[in-house]
Amino acid sequence: MLRLDSVHTFYGPIEALKGINIAVKQGEIVCLIGSNGAGKSTTLMTISGILKPLSGDILFEGKSIRGISPHRIVEMGISQVPEGRRIFPKLTVKENLEMGGYPVVSAQLSVFRKLKTNNQQLNIQIEKVFELFPVLKERHKQLGGTLSGGEQQMLAIGRSLMSNPKLLLLDEPSLGLAPILVSKIFKTIKEINREGVTVLLVEQNARAALKLSNRGYVLESGRIALEGKGEDLLNNEQVRKAYLGE
Repeated sequence: MLRLDSVHTFYGPIEALKGINIAVKQGEIVCLIGSNGAGKSTTLMTISGILKPLSGDILFEGKSIRGISPHRIVEMGISQVPEGRRIFPKLTVKENLEMGGYPVVSAQLSVFRKLKTNNQQLNIQIEKVFELFPVLKERHKQLGGTLSGGEQQMLAIGRSLMSNPKLLLLDEPSLGLAPILVSKIFKTIKEINREGVTVLLVEQNARAALKLSNRGYVLESGRIALEGKGEDLLNNEQVRKAYLGE
């Protein structure tokens, strides 16, 4: 479904990704693990079009998406849940979800509110999100900024699902959450995958990510250092010492 071929991405003069090669098959959960600054979030932002690679190619369902605008990439079937959730704090839960259903709409609230309708498909998607996260249905009129950290993460994931993606990019979904909420979020990711959404996951909790994933990649300083099945990487001595604290 997704392939990165020798992708180089820069922040100004700094090379953040140094010719990485990654493949994600349809129906898989694939994780990227590594230390801070290894290039994990940069990889997701490059895939979603927020950052433009200097060289190399990114293929989605066999077609190059390099250089395509982010909103067009969303329309093609890729959605990203950013690190830190990035919900709209002054919009209600329902409005946050509606915003996720308009990938081409200007972020200006005046434009957004003019375009709000009782669109049937939009309402169907919202109900699907509410089935996945019942607490969001209970709080649908509540402002996003007043939700707990775990509820905001649920809202960020729900908003990304509003575009009905084929591929979901998740950036640090467990960051800052209590262990019981981390477990719930990972169970939800598994459920989303069972519903037919392919997942590329960036996660600091390497143990949980590798247990959840079919395959994984280890990034070090912008390069792929290791790759393999999730189970094999869990048992790899180098990974256990560097990322599992053993």
